[in-house]
Amino acid sequence: MSFGRMERSPGSTPMGDINMTPLIDVMLVLLVIFIITAPLMVSAVKVDLPKASAPAVTEAAAPTLAVAIDKDGTVYVRDQALAGELLEQALRAAAQNPDTEVQLRADRAVPYGHVVEFMALANRAGLSRVGFVAQAPK
Repeated sequence: MSFGRMERSPGSTPMGDINMTPLIDVMLVLLVIFIITAPLMVSAVKVDLPKASAPAVTEAAAPTLAVAIDKDGTVYVRDQALAGELLEQALRAAAQNPDTEVQLRADRAVPYGHVVEFMALANRAGLSRVGFVAQAPK
């Protein structure tokens, strides 16, 4: 051993920068959550639903087919505009399961005749369960 002066390395100094990795990880997770949930929160078809007050129906989860009719009378099946033979094919494909329920959202300005025509078309395709979607009054 020597009795001279020994050189010491300086101790650890406090870090002056923020660790960005956890912040970036949290932001990316939030971005993914918003990307996934954003399409679910907005319906692509703008329909002015009639207002009605009724208790919510609670049933066992049956397969559903979302159908909307806008004010011009265009029929949308799962947010895709269909007409004629394509509409009939989509309804027949949904009717493969006899428990399938059509959830019909018709704009308030749609003539009742268009709604009845669609219901007759759905019935011919084999879909007998039709539920009307309405907006709760404020």
